[in-house]
This record gives sequence, C-alpha cells and structure tokens, in this order.
Amino acid sequence: MIGDIWRYRIVKQARKAFWLPYARVRAALDRPAATGRPRAGRTAYGVCMVDHWHDRTFVYCRGGIYGSFLANALQRRTDPFVFVDIGANQGLYSLIAARNPACRAAIAFEPVAATFAVLEQNIALNGAGERVRALKLAISNEAGVRRISVPAGHSGMASLCVGADPARPSAEEGIETIRAAELEPLLAGALPLVVKVDVEGHEAIVIRELLSTAASARIQAIFYEIDTRWSEAEVIAAMLRQAGFKPACRSMAAITSS
Repeated sequence: MIGDIWRYRIVKQARKAFWLPYARVRAALDRPAATGRPRAGRTAYGVCMVDHWHDRTFVYCRGGIYGSFLANALQRRTDPFVFVDIGANQGLYSLIAARNPACRAAIAFEPVAATFAVLEQNIALNGAGERVRALKLAISNEAGVRRISVPAGHSGMASLCVGADPARPSAEEGIETIRAAELEPLLAGALPLVVKVDVEGHEAIVIRELLSTAASARIQAIFYEIDTRWSEAEVIAAMLRQAGFKPACRSMAAITSS
C-alpha cells in the first residue's frame, strides 16, 4: 500500500511539478518548424507524439505522468489480442499496444475533431498505420449527433457529461455517437479483446453498451478510469462483476484519475 501511494501520488506530483512549468515555457517559446512539419518527440512511454505543449494531456504523455500500470500491462502481454481504446485521445495507449507483437490490431475511438487529427498524425509518426485503426466515433446510449464539451488546454477532459468541469473554460462541438448495434461489427473477429475506457464520466454507459455486444464474451481485461467527481464507481464494479469480471483471470481494473 505504501509503495502504491509513493508511485501513484508522490512520484506523479513530483513529475507534474517539473513538467507543467516546463511545458509553459515550451509553449511560449516554440515556433513552427522551418520544414512546415509539426515538431515531435519521444514520450516517457517510448512512443513518439506530435508536440502540443499547450495541452496538458500531451504533457502528461510526454512526461510519463499517467504512470506505468496500463502501459506495462499492454507491453508485457504475450498472448495474441486486439486492443480496444475507447477515448483514445492522441493515441498513447494504442501506440504502446501496437509496439507489442502480440497485439494484432488496435481500434482507437476518438470523436473530437482536433484531437482525432492529432491521433492520426501520431499513428503516422510511429509507422503504426497497419496496426492502429482510428475511428472518429464515440460510444453512448444514443446513436446520432451529440454535443461534447472540450475544455481549453486539456483535451483529455472532453466530456459528454454536462458541466463535468465547470471551472475550466470550454467549447462545444457535435460528435457522432454509436450504440451497441453499430459497435458490434467494428469489434468482429475471434481474438481476445483488451479494453480501455477513459471517457470522463461516461464510463458506465460505454461499458453497458460494450457488454451488450456479442464481442463482450471475448473481453479478457477491461481497464477503466474512475474520477470521484462524476464516475459511478460502484455501479461500474457491480456491472462488471455480474458479467463475470474479477481482479484475476477475466479481469477488470479501475484507473484513478490524475
């Protein structure tokens, strides 16, 4: 327990104390590259990402602030699998998974237009186009077009939950959403699935739709974010236990918000 607190609290805060001021300086000083191509660099996780120093989500990826729990799980898996990245953002975990030869494919769901464009850039930057399939879609309990809130300076906080972070200025845009019926053919196949769900308060709805597909029987592990500001932690845990998930074997793991 003490080791967990050290790794996920103290070390994470120490990294933030360095990387956030550093990012402000880089954002102020950076100029477009002479070639016209976006600048990029290697993250603490070994994958490369296009520089977006004004965006806190990118800074967390660059500095390793998200910790190593999920990254290690994806890197160390030896049995063949397909990675399903729901709320892929700029593609960090899809790219980590794609580096593992056991990962036959990664399906990255990211509905926000500007973030999706960066996701595609990062896939190309890492030469992962044959492994990672990017889909400009969100999963919800209604199919069609919904409004999403996109906070300024923190793309990873984009949320379908009204007023998810009222303290942070945000813009809204329309995104395409799908339900279980549209999701099912996108997950067709025979390989086991490893799933990550990080959708800023919409996790319970996404997981419910996911479990409603035939592909749910192939899910071997599901990682999901819990943020105490809006996540239904007990509802999600109960839903997954009822579906046969537990901390070992067919596993589930809650990832607390940073």
